[in-house]
Amino acid sequence: MGVRSSQSRGPGLNKTDGHLIEYYRQTFGAGGAAAPSAVGEFSASGGIISDYVVTGPGEVYRSHVFTSSGTFEVSNAGPGLVAADYIVVAGGGGGADDGGPGVSGAGGAGGYQSTMPEGTGGGQTAKSTITLSAGSYPITVGGGGAVGANGGDSVLTSPTAPETVTALGGGGGGGNGAGLDGGSGGGGGRPAGGPGAASPPTQGYAGGTGSPSANAGGGGGAGSVGADGTTSGVGGNGLRTTIAGPDYPIGFNGPGPTTGGWFAGGGHGSGAPGSLPGDAPMFGTSSSQGGAALATSGSGGNGNSGGGYGGAGGSGIVVVRYQIAAATATAKASGGSISFFGGKTIHTFTSSGTFETTSDWSAADVEYIVIGGGGGGGNSEPTTSGGGGGGAGAYRTGPTPIGTHPVSVNIQIGAGGRGGVSGEVADGVGATGTESYFGTPITSPGGGGGGNGQIPGGGSGTPGGSGGGGGYAGSAGGGSGTGDPFPGTIGATPANGWGNNGPSGGGSGGGGAGDNGSPRSHGGAGMQLPSTFRDPMSSVGAPGPTTTYVNGDASGKFWVAGGGAGGHEDTNKGGGVGGPYAGAGDAPEADPGGNALSNTGSGGGGCHAPGSASGAGGSGGSGIVLIAYPT
Repeated sequence: MGVRSSQSRGPGLNKTDGHLIEYYRQTFGAGGAAAPSAVGEFSASGGIISDYVVTGPGEVYRSHVFTSSGTFEVSNAGPGLVAADYIVVAGGGGGADDGGPGVSGAGGAGGYQSTMPEGTGGGQTAKSTITLSAGSYPITVGGGGAVGANGGDSVLTSPTAPETVTALGGGGGGGNGAGLDGGSGGGGGRPAGGPGAASPPTQGYAGGTGSPSANAGGGGGAGSVGADGTTSGVGGNGLRTTIAGPDYPIGFNGPGPTTGGWFAGGGHGSGAPGSLPGDAPMFGTSSSQGGAALATSGSGGNGNSGGGYGGAGGSGIVVVRYQIAAATATAKASGGSISFFGGKTIHTFTSSGTFETTSDWSAADVEYIVIGGGGGGGNSEPTTSGGGGGGAGAYRTGPTPIGTHPVSVNIQIGAGGRGGVSGEVADGVGATGTESYFGTPITSPGGGGGGNGQIPGGGSGTPGGSGGGGGYAGSAGGGSGTGDPFPGTIGATPANGWGNNGPSGGGSGGGGAGDNGSPRSHGGAGMQLPSTFRDPMSSVGAPGPTTTYVNGDASGKFWVAGGGAGGHEDTNKGGGVGGPYAGAGDAPEADPGGNALSNTGSGGGGCHAPGSASGAGGSGGSGIVLIAYPT
């Protein structure tokens, strides 16, 4: 993998100009003649595909967006050298617990590495582009850090040369001490906890120092240092990227007139959120005390006070983009990552946004799929295993009419529920996932949380799109699913979607969209996306079984909404026997329970935690919304 210097790109087209065929008609004449080929027969797959135009003849780009680990596969490098841009953002650090004094530091943002002209973390200049060759490029997307822990590293690996790109996980917040070093440093706790450093200082900034009498320190962000507790304790700024398109189809809100496209903000120290402008989260970091950062943001979790636990950091993201030869299709709406397959235009939303028609839209039925956020797995008891697995978010799909232009529809991507936390008896049940919607009439509830195994007699799973599994002891009930049981038709669900129950007691698996969870065993099966959305160049969803089932195929791809594994045995798998499938969390020997993958809507694994250990359940996966209409 060679390198060449990064080049500045022209400004993005606005929404009324951003139609690919029309752009080429204007530039190259009627009929949309193709621009001169920039990359020949180059072909690559993996991630969620986003195609878009920027100004200048031939400047059509394709981005591959990875919100969970996978492989960017170059099957044909073509006759020429293909330069690729990237961003690699690690998982954010977790905010700390109160540490005794009652005020805790925030998590730092995950490290931020990028070739884009907007720059990279720590105020550094953009990196050099990579030159792609045929082969497999393994992608690791770092998970968000648990309470007070560092986030996971994100890595883009070359198959042919040593220029591997690694972004370091964000530093965890300090309880009554210093924040941890990381991609960006964690904030210090009270009293006078020192800041975590950005190490190395090329990927982010340091956290803030805790105050002896006021707030804890904010986590460092990719764009600036976290504030000291003596001022506000607000986290450092994130950075904005245009790598997935001029309309910023991925990313989160930031300050000022430009919204969307932001990543890697620092979490807010205890006491800081009240000073934020408004209630909306910025850079993917929550505005609530102890709030978790949003999935795929790479941002730090907030600190907490008053005996509570800090929020988990947000998982990271990796995006690779390159120039393609010419436009072959046109989008008639904006929002999400836009791709073209099977005569359809597909909008994929991995973070909340807006689906907006454009001037050439004609009234039509669109096909949609809406998956709620998965429920968190339950925690375990110190001497016996058995947190219940989290239930999957409801799986809802079908057609709906979109009228004449202009139409604007709000999209919400539900967050996965936090896993039940060790030591918090009242809160040891996994949290319910948040609902996702395509306009509020088309709503998919989040999955139910798994029951805890900490209190005597166990704890019951909670209801949701699919219900959470019951915790330790046979008397603990399972959560019921609000969806209807499958089988049916994947392309047209009932109004309440597909969802199944979590069984009672014993550390049982959470329900999945395709089946109930199993008593004291595996999570319920997930389901594939409808055939409209099974683009073989894309890896939306997660791996699953390769046996054909009702309305499905044997590709082993495009699976979502599986139930988290029950914590009764460490051999229990998420998403059904033979898994993990559909991105659902396992129940590994070591605690905590396994986290579900982002944008699958699957449940987190229940904590097994044998012997004297006790630990947290795995977090549920965030949801996803996809929309398709004729190209």
